[in-house]
Amino acid sequence: MPHRAHPRVIALVAGICAAVAVAPLRAAEPWLRVLVLEAPSLRVRAAEPSGGLRVLDGRGQQLGLEPPGAELRFEARRQDKELWFEAVPQAQGSNRDPGLWLGQRHYRGRLQLRRQGPQLQVVNHVPVETYLPSVVGSEMPASWPVAALKAQAVAARTYALKARKPASAFDLKATVASQVYKGVEAETASTWGAVNQTRGLVLTFNNALIDAVFHSSSGGSTESSGDLWIRQMPYLVSVPDFDQASPVHQWSKALDGPLLKRAFPELDQVLAIEVLSTTRTGRVKQARVVGRGGQLLLSGAQLRSRLGLRSTWVRFELAPTRPSRVEPLGLTASHAPLGWPSPPPPLPAFSLPQARPLPGAAVQLVAVGRGYGHGIGMSQWGAMAMAQRGESFDAILRHYYRGVQLESYGALARRARPQPGSKPEAWQAMAPRL
Repeated sequence: MPHRAHPRVIALVAGICAAVAVAPLRAAEPWLRVLVLEAPSLRVRAAEPSGGLRVLDGRGQQLGLEPPGAELRFEARRQDKELWFEAVPQAQGSNRDPGLWLGQRHYRGRLQLRRQGPQLQVVNHVPVETYLPSVVGSEMPASWPVAALKAQAVAARTYALKARKPASAFDLKATVASQVYKGVEAETASTWGAVNQTRGLVLTFNNALIDAVFHSSSGGSTESSGDLWIRQMPYLVSVPDFDQASPVHQWSKALDGPLLKRAFPELDQVLAIEVLSTTRTGRVKQARVVGRGGQLLLSGAQLRSRLGLRSTWVRFELAPTRPSRVEPLGLTASHAPLGWPSPPPPLPAFSLPQARPLPGAAVQLVAVGRGYGHGIGMSQWGAMAMAQRGESFDAILRHYYRGVQLESYGALARRARPQPGSKPEAWQAMAPRL
């Protein structure tokens, strides 16, 4: 697409050095920088109703003011300067943020455009309490009980503030690589209510923000962080889950020849998958895949990624190719394979020493597992079940994050403010970037 930036933009951006300098932010509320797009080209316009689209350089100097409805287009091959965009409120002096359209997504706050190699990178600068209603609605159905939504709001707020990286170009991504953020379209009255009713609340341990990780469904028991990750966090320990209603509480996936060939192209043909070690709950820690071309030693996470599995809580079986034995991915608990009771027992480590295709045998490899996600921290389906039985949002959080405190980020920031002559890192980690 052709570059349609305002002529004043083209004339004034030349020679401007990159810098982050925008209007002063409210000290009471931290802001976040969320990577929302990486693409070779993009379109941006102010949302309606607005007074237009303001374009600024990297130092915060206005370069142009596009009229309402005007759309600017940019291509990476023609854009090498940093630009900022913000919507002008329709009414003079209005505090309402009409937001900006970036392609098909609508975001509040400001957008920062920078080139990164062959791509354009767009970072959404947004106050944390404005960011969260979209995250809650993107991560959890807005129709779920309010206690579950409030638990998600506190966990997401804690996760986001913990993730801030002053030395990096952005703090978070808008995908599952951080937490899902779909913009204004994911906001609802219920998600705004959950955020406003927990405004400022975060989870701490020993006066520091926790790693408030969460996942969809654990399959009956969450995992201790040290069993899958490098560090054991004292608050991220294995606890019983209540996710039996989850559509991925139990699942199976057929692993046919073409899928295995795509997953392990270096092995030519897969002959065996051997689970070598598991966690105490039964999730795969290490596995070996044997093929005609050699063998691979993989972590559970690597095996899950290669095979496209819902989780690492999995075993492998040879099953007849009859459709009745090959259940679809996303199986509901009421149609579980292998006659598991509810809740199911821990899955044993399963070894398939020589799963070689036999001449004329109508069998194939099937992955049989439980849960969706890494299994550490708060289970979203478990939070929903606890809310349905009347548990409060703080009870939900304290079940999944053991020994934590619930407090405001303002109180935490005040405690972390450095004394004269001391290093300011702790306070700067909580203060908004200026």
